Amino acid sequence: MTAGRRFTVQGTNSAFTCAHCGAEVAPLRNGSVRNHCPHCLHSLHVDVLPGDRASTCHGLLVPVAVEQSGKKGWVLVHRCARCGHVGRNRAALDDPAQPDDWDALVAVSARPPI
Repeated sequence: MTAGRRFTVQGTNSAFTCAHCGAEVAPLRNGSVRNHCPHCLHSLHVDVLPGDRASTCHGLLVPVAVEQSGKKGWVLVHRCARCGHVGRNRAALDDPAQPDDWDALVAVSARPPI
């Protein structure tokens, strides 16, 4: 881990099956880490700090909002259905193999604010 960075990438960018919709999700190929399903945009609460995989909650992270960041682009806001934790994850719209579903992102953005 680099000084000043809390994100741990090593060993976290692996394929998984979405706990919400059952889709097979491939790892990102752009050097980042995929942490949500590109089809339904759900995730699992597995991190305390981004990338550390230290959370014991493992509840379903439901996409509840979308934000636009000048530095990160589109950012998904997730709320844990088990413990209420709120976290943010950059959308992966630029992944050539399995980009996030634009229509799903728009649908989340149309929901009332959290």
